[in-house]
Amino acid sequence: MHDLAERELASADNASALVQEQILALLAALPDWELNCVEGIHRIERVYPFADFASALAFANRVGALAEEQDHHPALLLEWGRVTTSWWSHSLGGVHMNDLIMAARTERLFQSGESR
Repeated sequence: MHDLAERELASADNASALVQEQILALLAALPDWELNCVEGIHRIERVYPFADFASALAFANRVGALAEEQDHHPALLLEWGRVTTSWWSHSLGGVHMNDLIMAARTERLFQSGESR
């Protein structure tokens, strides 16, 4: 995870989405994440558990701040005691390396424990 989190985001201009095999190989560094397909579009997702709504909200806000810094935004589903985070590149209709980098950074936020 550390290597992915430290990488710089690249321009997705003229890029293409990664294929399933590439995504699965890279997800080995993010074992709690999974590849899902929604309406024909691949995305990577993870559900983060929390003790209460306030902790989940604090984490969602931290992920939102990270997304704003990088101008790359996930889908966040905030519920009592959990936040589902989904990364994919809307413009590419699938997963780009930037999504894996942002997933690793999201994981780092969670592991830091500052939101719990």
